[in-house]
Amino acid sequence: MDLSIIIVNYRTYDLTKQSIESVINKNHPFSYEIYVVDNASADGSLENLKKDFSRESENDLIKFIANEENKGFAHANNLALNQISSKYVLLLNSDTIVVDDCIEKCIDYMENDNTLGAVGCKVILPDGTLDKACRRSFPDFNVSFYRMTGLSHIFPKSERFGRYNLTYLDENETYEVDCLVGAFMLLRSAAIRQVGLLDETFFMYGEDIDWCYRIKAAGWRIVYYSDAEIIHYKGASSKQKNKLIYEFYRAMYIFYNKHYKDEYSRLITAITYAGIWGMYGLKLSLNTLKINYGMIMPNKTPKEPVSQLSK
Repeated sequence: MDLSIIIVNYRTYDLTKQSIESVINKNHPFSYEIYVVDNASADGSLENLKKDFSRESENDLIKFIANEENKGFAHANNLALNQISSKYVLLLNSDTIVVDDCIEKCIDYMENDNTLGAVGCKVILPDGTLDKACRRSFPDFNVSFYRMTGLSHIFPKSERFGRYNLTYLDENETYEVDCLVGAFMLLRSAAIRQVGLLDETFFMYGEDIDWCYRIKAAGWRIVYYSDAEIIHYKGASSKQKNKLIYEFYRAMYIFYNKHYKDEYSRLITAITYAGIWGMYGLKLSLNTLKINYGMIMPNKTPKEPVSQLSK
């Protein structure tokens, strides 16, 4: 098997179906299989997906894994990773659409360079803009400081201040980066075998950055490949967002403790903790006000949830 694709479903039946179809409705010059891991959706989406793709399931093109408990994005992907023996692995979000021959281009690119441990593509949002998370630097103290103080937004073209999302680089060019987004991450299985599976301490954010950190530390290169692209329908409703906000800043805390705490002084660590949880409190308060404002204004149409596993 050349490629194993993993898609995690959590109450996103329509989107997951659309994502699968964007893969199987194309003629690929490589052998592949799809693992759909349902994270205890309990909304009938898994049963409906099995019906929709019963023929593909019978032919072993699509394999379904039912998770009895939602233990997060990393845990769900690891369930499939433990069953895979292909040369390449693709993490693909349920709220994405693969455009044209994106996967083929990425595989060909990796085939031509054995130093590559992971490749990401251009991730486009529905409004046509770049999903900035698809190419990033590791969030060390300086990078995170520039982000939290707003300097990265004020000076996005600065090589110093714009490192968080590499906004000073042309999105239409290809180059080596620190980390990619788990919405689309093509990995060489040899690299996974060397560094291990996703860290399940992370629930739904940060596991992709942590994986990239370990892959680069093991000597592999990671590249943002701009000649291939997907569409990413990311987002969530305001009422669900409190959980997402918590997990986002919790992931920052876990990542810092795991990779940076021993490198910095106690003062820097204290500043970092204050920044992480201070920003969490601010974002939580703003979202609560947004929810309450929506209650006061009942005629305002709320944003429908797209995915609780968005990156």
